[in-house]
This record gives sequence, structure tokens and C-alpha cells, in this order.
Amino acid sequence: MATNQQRREAAKRKLERQLAHRAERAKRRKIVGAVATGAIVVVVIGIVVTVVYSGGSDSQNAAPPPPSATPTPPPSAVNIPTARAPMPKRPQALANPVSCDYPADTQGKPASKPVKAPAAGQVPSTGTVNVTLKSTAGDIPVTLDRALAPCTVNNFIDLSKQGFFTDTQCHRLGTVGLQMLQCGDPTATGTGGPGYSFKDEIFPELTYGRGMLAMANAGPNTNGSQFFMVYGDAQLSPNYTVFGSISDDGLKVLDKVAKAGIDPASAAQSQDGTGKPTTPVKFTAVTVAS
Repeated sequence: MATNQQRREAAKRKLERQLAHRAERAKRRKIVGAVATGAIVVVVIGIVVTVVYSGGSDSQNAAPPPPSATPTPPPSAVNIPTARAPMPKRPQALANPVSCDYPADTQGKPASKPVKAPAAGQVPSTGTVNVTLKSTAGDIPVTLDRALAPCTVNNFIDLSKQGFFTDTQCHRLGTVGLQMLQCGDPTATGTGGPGYSFKDEIFPELTYGRGMLAMANAGPNTNGSQFFMVYGDAQLSPNYTVFGSISDDGLKVLDKVAKAGIDPASAAQSQDGTGKPTTPVKFTAVTVAS
């Protein structure tokens, strides 16, 4: 029969074995936990790397385009009508001559390039003038119509003869909805002008379409030097002075520029789907037929 001393020693040995087993189990749990944690970290790192190098392509996380933006189609998808739009005609002929005035810009904006405003006075409101816009993309012959906008025609001729348009680059192309090429700003930013302005020459019956030459503006009676050439559709309110037409050869040049598309970086910064044309259009000279 075991003595008390023997029983105490046996109990002590049993307790030591239990403590050793517990320590061993705890050690194993730590090793398993460390391995599992390492595996989770590797998986998370893999996911992060995948997202970073894929550019975060999850469509649910992608930023939507601006609400007013119209996606720019690839060059091959530009749909250009082939038929010319009928040129507008005034319901009633203007007096001949008419009085024109070119006051300094009301906001005090200086000219983007040295130029003198046309002299104020009487100008004819009949007849046409042929002008050729020579550009790096090809020649664009246009015909200015004094009966539509005599003060605008007088301004365009004066700027052309002073070389204001020479070495300027067309800065804005539209290929969807508003199919036009906008030019006439020496800064090529859309904010430049000649430092003066003049009144609109518009009427309610005005419509726009392929083959028309019109003035760009920043609101009523803010015409300056910027103009746009319509090669396709243009659903606009009658707020832009039409002052001439574009020749068939000129339209071929515009069609070529339009089909080449809009510079992606420029389009990304736009809110209306327009932007800098991929094919540069820089005027090397502007000649006025005598």
C-alpha cells in the first residue's frame, strides 16, 4: 500500500506531465496561428497588387463620365452627313450700306495677338468675298456673304488681311451632336480674341448644318475672332451669326480631320465631348480674293 509520500510524488509527476502537455499544445496552436496569419497576409497582398496593377477595373468602382459628356466614338465611327444643309436667307434684306462698330471688349480683355479693330462706319450689305484658309491639314476655301452678316464679313476680312489668323491653331472639334471645327483663337484655349467685340447679326429663322461658317461667342453681342466651320449636324439655337459657306474641297479637309477624331486627353477634360483634334489644323496663311 502506497504511503502518503509516494502518493504525493505520484500526484506531482502527474501534474508535471499535464503541464508539459498543455505547454506543447499551446506551442502548436501558436505555430498554426502564425502560419494561418501569414497565409492571410499573402492573400491580402496578392489582392492589393492585382487591383493596383489592373487599374481598379471593377466596373462598379469605376468613375462614371460627367453627366453632360457625350462619349467620343472611335474615328471610324464618326457619322458625317454627305448632303449640304441649305444656306439660310434673311426674310428681309438689310439696308445697303449698314453701320458697323467694333468697340473695345466690355470686360477689358486685351487682344491675344497684336491687331487693330476695324474702323467703325458704313459697309456694304451685298456681294460675296472668297477667302482661302491655308492650313497644315489642307486648304479650306470659304465664301463670305455680306447679305447675311455684313459687319461680320468686314471683321473677318480685316483680321485676315492683318494676319491675325496666320499661325493660329484650331482648338475645338466636335464629332457627335455638334459636328464642327472651331478656330480663330491665337491662344488655342478658347478664351482668346482680338480685344474688341461687335453685335450679333442673327434672325429667328437661322438654322445650322453642313457647309456653314458661323461666329462663336460667349453670349449676346460678344463676337470677336473665334469662328466655327460646320461639316455635319449642328442642332443650335439661332444665336450664332452665319456669315458664309465652306467649299466642297474645304469640307473634304474637315471630314478628314473629323474622322481622325479627338485627342483623348483633351476629350477627357471636356464636359461636352468636344476637344482638340487629333489631326492638327494650323493656319499657315489666309488669303482674301481681290
